[in-house]
Parts: sequence; structure tokens; C-alpha cells
Amino acid sequence: MPWRVIAHGDEVWHVDAVAERRPNTDAWQLTLAFRAASTATERRRFWAPYPLAAASKAALYIQAEQIPDSALAGVLAERFA
Repeated sequence: MPWRVIAHGDEVWHVDAVAERRPNTDAWQLTLAFRAASTATERRRFWAPYPLAAASKAALYIQAEQIPDSALAGVLAERFA
């Protein structure tokens, strides 16, 4: 089940939030996974870093819950501009 479902243009996208911690860093970074919900054989997918960071995964996910759907749609618009 996706974390969020966003409509962009004539497509519906499933969005998942993922916490990543890169080597030699103490902070967790937010990465968003976008997957087109269409039933076409060739599904479109991509990953996009999002400018949020926190000292713990829990704190990062709490911040992520505050992201408005319009900001997620903005990530999609940038990707397909």
C-alpha cells in the first residue's frame, strides 16, 4: 500500500517515503519513490531525493507526514517538465 497517492496530469502515482543514511553521515535523508499506477505493461518509476533530514528515522517520517500533496505533485512536475 502506498504512503500517498497523487494525481498528476491524467496519471495517478503511488508515492513511498524511504529513509536513507549515506556513508559518513549521521543524518537520515528522505527519498521518495514514485510509481505510475497505470496497468500498462511498461510502468514508469523513479526515485527522487527530497530536502528533509533528521537524526532518526522516526523524526524523518514525522517530518515527511507534513509534506503537502502539492509539493509531491511539484516533484512530478519537475521530473516531466
